[in-house]
Amino acid sequence: MKQLRMAPNYKRKSEEGGSGERQSKKAANESAKEAFVSDAKDSTGTAWNFKIASWNVAGLRACAKKDGFKYIVKEDPDIMCLQETKCTKAKLPIEAELKDYHPYWLSGKDEGYCGVGLYSKKKPLNVTYGIGDKTQDEEARLITAEYDNFYLVTSYVPNSGRKLVTLPKRMAWDKLLKEHLQKLDEKKPVIYCGDLNVSHKEIDLKNPATNKKNAGFTQEERDGFTDLLTAGQDGLVDTFRHFYPDKKDAYTFWTFMGNARAKDVGWRLDYFVVSKRLMPRVCDSLIRKEVMGSDHCPIVLLMNTEGM
Repeated sequence: MKQLRMAPNYKRKSEEGGSGERQSKKAANESAKEAFVSDAKDSTGTAWNFKIASWNVAGLRACAKKDGFKYIVKEDPDIMCLQETKCTKAKLPIEAELKDYHPYWLSGKDEGYCGVGLYSKKKPLNVTYGIGDKTQDEEARLITAEYDNFYLVTSYVPNSGRKLVTLPKRMAWDKLLKEHLQKLDEKKPVIYCGDLNVSHKEIDLKNPATNKKNAGFTQEERDGFTDLLTAGQDGLVDTFRHFYPDKKDAYTFWTFMGNARAKDVGWRLDYFVVSKRLMPRVCDSLIRKEVMGSDHCPIVLLMNTEGM
């Protein structure tokens, strides 16, 4: 795996569809924070002041060896969500000791499998772990953090597996998740993010015609995501497609096989989904396509939280 790289400048979304234009090939440890400058504004014309990032790291220790934490430092989000950490708290790499953040970790019963994490500059009012089902929660897939004016939920959604052997388990998860988000949304708006293991529309993967019976693009999974968007007081919104409804080649995952990333044969599996009533405060939803270190790339949500 090459050293982590990222684009040194991200233009306005109207010009580049949120994923940015690679201007050079400088390594992350040579790049400045200006790499992620944005002039995005909310519906009132107010500039963003709050950033949430999410990344399936495909193993926290492996990602650290590939300079993944240098990306987090450069991105400098207010909240950083991580999925598929594959790491117990006792075995966190030294790089995981980030200053200025409150860390929260959840690992499952099986070493080297699943796991989620969350860094937050502001200490949440409360943090809970799991989705409330013993079988599902053995795999450590969800963290919920409560803040003054919203809930943040990050999740590593179960994969339906080769030949869809775990599709029933996945469908059970979708039902539990909708119930969880529904209950939260009754109290405060929700920001839900992570590796959701579904490409919702044909535009969200390179080869839809040949993947309709494969995990991540079955009709059952796609319908489950459609149904999820009806949760809450007035529904939830896929923020990236809100800003970029027709943007093609907007992927967040590429298999390690077949040189897929170099060929850009990918899937959009990672999302920021928010309560509809939060959308006037959402300024942009970005894909950091140039960031390496995993088979997924990070995604970023920019918001204006002033006066919330």
